[in-house]
Formats: sequence, C-alpha cells, structure tokens
Amino acid sequence: MSKGNEPLATKRRPDWAALTIAICLFAVAAVMLWDASHMRAIAQYDRIGPSTAPKVVAFGLIGLGIWTIFEAWRGEFPEREHQEVAPVVWIVAGLAAQMLLLKTAGFSIATGVLFAFTAAGFGRRKLWITIPAGIVFSFVVWVIFAKLLQLTLPAGPFEHIFF
Repeated sequence: MSKGNEPLATKRRPDWAALTIAICLFAVAAVMLWDASHMRAIAQYDRIGPSTAPKVVAFGLIGLGIWTIFEAWRGEFPEREHQEVAPVVWIVAGLAAQMLLLKTAGFSIATGVLFAFTAAGFGRRKLWITIPAGIVFSFVVWVIFAKLLQLTLPAGPFEHIFF
C-alpha cells in the first residue's frame, strides 16, 4: 500500500541517526551502572546509598534508549533541518582556547577569548571588539568571585595589574 507517490516501504526505513543516539544512550547508561556498582556503601543497613541516584538515572537512560529505538524503527522522527558546522567549530575552538590559556593568561583573558569565539559562532565576527569586551566582562566576574566571594579563580597578568 502507498500514500500518494511514496511507497510505504521507503517511508518505514529506520532512522540511523536516531539508532546511533540510542546506542550512545545505552553506552552512557552502562558506564553509569558500572561506576555505581563500584561505589562503596557508607552504611550497610540501608538500601539507599550513594549509588542509588546514578542507578536511577542509568535506568532512565536505558528506557529512553529503548523508546528511541522503537521510534527510530517506525521512522516517526521529524525531518531534521540542515546543521551549520561553523558555529559549533567557533564555540569548541573557544572552549579549547580557554582551557589552554586559563593557567597562563588567567581567567579574564581566557574567558574573554571564549566570549569572543562564542559571539563569532553566533554571527558577531568582529573579534577586535568582542575580545576586549569579553575580557572586561570576565574581569568583572573575576572581581566578584575572587575578591568579593573569596573564591579561587586563576589570576593572570591582567588581574595582577589591578590587584
């Protein structure tokens, strides 16, 4: 039987991307269950311990994985839009730059670079404006957290100029 010009056999093809997501859900659930099984119990007389929450989340992920397999096999996921790769590359590059610069350049400069790269990922490509703006915003955050709240954030040369 067919609906319109499209035969039913081609409409019921499994969604391979959704099946891949289901496999990833199962993998994360398996790692969580393995990790929860290796946690030591604090008290032997109680059945609820530190491994209870990870086990509940893992079983929830297994349920989501099974549900995803059924929906993928029926082919009932909506058609996905075209994904842009460039914004993701900008944001991942910003995260990598922040991790590399955090100890040497300090919080303000590293997070300012992350801010600028994320802004570039969202379409604001003027790095000569967004990097200084990000450094200023990050410096304000550093002052609030490091000086007012007394939390330890890595200080670099920019922070040492003022404090």
